[in-house]
Amino acid sequence: MAKTIQAIRGMNDCSPTESPLWQWVEEKVRTVLAGYGYSEVRMPIVEATPLFARAIGEVTDVVSKEMYTFWDNDEQLTLRPEGTAGCVRAAIEHGWIYNNEQRLWYLGPMFRHERPQKGRYRQFHQAGVEIFGIPNPEIDAELILLTARLWQALGIDQHVSLQLNSIGSPQARANYRSALVEFLTKHTALMSEEEKERLVKNPLRILDTKNQALQAVLNDAPKLLDYLDDESRTHFQQLCELLDGMGIGYEINPKLVRGLDYYNKTVFEWVTDALGAQGTVCGGGRYDGLVEQLGGHATQGVGFAMGLERLVLLVQEVNKNIVLPNAVDIYLVYAGEGTTLAAFRLAEKLRTALPHLRIMTHCSGGNFKKQFKRADKLAAKFALVLGESEVAAQNVVLKDLRGGGEQQTVAQSALIEYLSEKFY
Repeated sequence: MAKTIQAIRGMNDCSPTESPLWQWVEEKVRTVLAGYGYSEVRMPIVEATPLFARAIGEVTDVVSKEMYTFWDNDEQLTLRPEGTAGCVRAAIEHGWIYNNEQRLWYLGPMFRHERPQKGRYRQFHQAGVEIFGIPNPEIDAELILLTARLWQALGIDQHVSLQLNSIGSPQARANYRSALVEFLTKHTALMSEEEKERLVKNPLRILDTKNQALQAVLNDAPKLLDYLDDESRTHFQQLCELLDGMGIGYEINPKLVRGLDYYNKTVFEWVTDALGAQGTVCGGGRYDGLVEQLGGHATQGVGFAMGLERLVLLVQEVNKNIVLPNAVDIYLVYAGEGTTLAAFRLAEKLRTALPHLRIMTHCSGGNFKKQFKRADKLAAKFALVLGESEVAAQNVVLKDLRGGGEQQTVAQSALIEYLSEKFY
């Protein structure tokens, strides 16, 4: 027997029993985004490597350690590790944002070579939103309101909380960076080798360290909010006033900086502790300089991304009231001479007239007992039964599989109207 081949570590299958919950979560995402008038875009999963190096930053962990990069003839390509860079590239390339506002969203797989753990994998899935051409804090507030509405739709709103910060302009951040490095240099004895490397390359990332000794020291570190430029401070104040007015609770977290270089002004994260250690469910912020950095006209940008694996886990953990649709509404069983063709014709007639119903034809042979056992295993609501006598009389037996097994005979000519009433 040949040796079996298994999935790559950190790249997981989604089973038939798991996919209905994924579909339910994804449909909630699509419905909420449609309710705000956002438009879907679809980008390739492979991009030119320099796109991510320029957009995300060469010294970030994502670019320096986690990307899946390979050569295709003389071109270096990368499996996308996040969605913003590719969306900006597409918007510039196709002229979507030239003198034009856009509110876009996408959903699909991303790839990072990191240690797999619960809710974090090497192939993972994100839903993301990118908005272009709107500088006002109103759109920052709308993004947060949108996500708050989504948490309500998913039944997890009592288990997530909002953290908020402003990281200001690039110049303000540079001034703060100098002050932070000066402070941290006095505490290198507490740092791991990786943290010492970050101190040189990307010191703001030390603010979200998991090193408890260093965390205690950071309580006395300079605060980014004290270094904000006037424009960023006003923008942040107006955003907070809007959120207060809309009743959205939040915590200002001065250590929140996000991990990618393109952010400026507003940054935010929705976090939860319902999955154990506190984890981020959704994160985003402003990136007003990114479009110009990637070769486009100066255009403001803001957006967020949420990991669907962690979102699905959270929904499973805290929302016990989900009613997922059955895989099958009606299971059509048949046996006897002349019943196969009759069953196929009836099934197709029903699918044409009642496209919202999930109708499965047995197809596997065997007696009625075996077929009913299969219908029950699929949790079908009803079985339609065709035997030789039913075919001859142009009738069908309808059996309620979830309501005590009651059954009745219905003329095939009246079946569509009858089922319409049953399923509404």
